[in-house]
Amino acid sequence: MKLQMQTMIKISAMLAVIAFAGCAPHFHLDFLGQDLLQETVLVPATAKEKILVMNVSGVISSVQAQGLFDKEGDIVSRVYTRLMLAKKDSMIKGIVLLLDTPGGEVTASDIIYHEILRFKETSGKPVVALMMGVAASGGYYVASACDYIIAHPSTITGSIGVIAMFPELHLLMEKIGVGINVVKSGEMKDVGSPFRKMSRDDRDVFQGMIDEMYGNFLAVVHRNRKSSLSMNELEMLADGRIYTAKQALAHKLVDAIGYFDQAFDKALQLASLKRAQVVSYTFHPNRKANIYSISALQSNPFDTSQLYEKIIPSLKSGFYYLWLPRTTQ
Repeated sequence: MKLQMQTMIKISAMLAVIAFAGCAPHFHLDFLGQDLLQETVLVPATAKEKILVMNVSGVISSVQAQGLFDKEGDIVSRVYTRLMLAKKDSMIKGIVLLLDTPGGEVTASDIIYHEILRFKETSGKPVVALMMGVAASGGYYVASACDYIIAHPSTITGSIGVIAMFPELHLLMEKIGVGINVVKSGEMKDVGSPFRKMSRDDRDVFQGMIDEMYGNFLAVVHRNRKSSLSMNELEMLADGRIYTAKQALAHKLVDAIGYFDQAFDKALQLASLKRAQVVSYTFHPNRKANIYSISALQSNPFDTSQLYEKIIPSLKSGFYYLWLPRTTQ
């Protein structure tokens, strides 16, 4: 036993060195028997029926975090897998979706939105959104798919809109005496390239795309809240600004302000239940868990991607439903 422990410690140390050296390989923990999602009971009850708690946290992206022992995959696949498991389990009667995200990629946000809608339509099971610290932009987009939206009293939400980011490196390259030769089939072939200044025609192309995506965002929100919010009212609210929970409730962007108890009670009501267990799906079933630790359990405890993101800013171009409080003009 002592020899085995020493071997495990050496392996762990080696993998940590590899990760912090800039490499982040993926490993599966088959030898620990933890390679499958398992149900964890967060709040026990005498009833057989269950309400599933799942979360959407961090930046919404279809890019998988490059961390050690990563089994979860990207956030889109995490949500999809849990929805499919919940659909198959006849004892799961509804979902409480915890949202703690500033939003993210347009496509990833839309896929999660679509999968929640599809889950509701095919299973007949309700989904209640509970906004935590931040549920802005793409986070609000996802919440729009739910049957009922509850904001935590200190939630920041809103930021309805689209932003595109296209870094420019040409000035830096000129300073260091580096150039790039581009041969292209058409004038717009390298639109958005970081190696040249964005032209007015380039900007017009991107603005047209953003306007279309923004229109889709408005249509999604209005479709799900048209009983309480007209399109004219929505357009007045959807200039990208953020709102507190009280402001969002006053503007009818959310249905209520409350805590997990209120979200759970609403899920019971929509599922026509008096009581139910609260469960989650996790790779760490033996850890002591509760409704507020589920986000950590569904993420990778060895993930180093957040460390890299803080040190090296992302230069990825693209379109986002994302609240960027540090963006400067």
